Amino acid sequence: MFYGEYKHSIDRKGRLILPSRFRVTCKECGIERFLLTRGLDKCIFMFSEEEWRVQEQKFKSASFTKQETRSFNRMFFSGAVDVIPDKQGRFIVPQYLKDYAGIKRDTVLIGVSNRIEIWDKKTWEQFYANSSGSFEQIAENLLNL
Repeated sequence: MFYGEYKHSIDRKGRLILPSRFRVTCKECGIERFLLTRGLDKCIFMFSEEEWRVQEQKFKSASFTKQETRSFNRMFFSGAVDVIPDKQGRFIVPQYLKDYAGIKRDTVLIGVSNRIEIWDKKTWEQFYANSSGSFEQIAENLLNL
């Protein structure tokens, strides 16, 4: 559903723009609202409202008697905020999420199928540089190629 890598900057009013390709996808799929939250690897996860509900059901089914489950759910759900991009595709990323992801101004938005990830540009470049060399090995381990 969401694919690609797009570089954008947060404007003076603290807004980030949803890439035009993502806006086309949203229009085609009837997506108007997103939920942002703390992601993994120091990025921000951005889910459509429908996908958020799917993920929420998975986390609700995990045993809350496990400390790891409680900790994860606290971080994940306490960081959540809903956003509705304006007609130009702009939306505000709360400061606490920007702080979590280390975002000052320059960002990279990547489509990861069922979600969008928002990265600080330098953090993404570092992640990509560290991960690209092991891409084939990761694929082999995960996909039994």
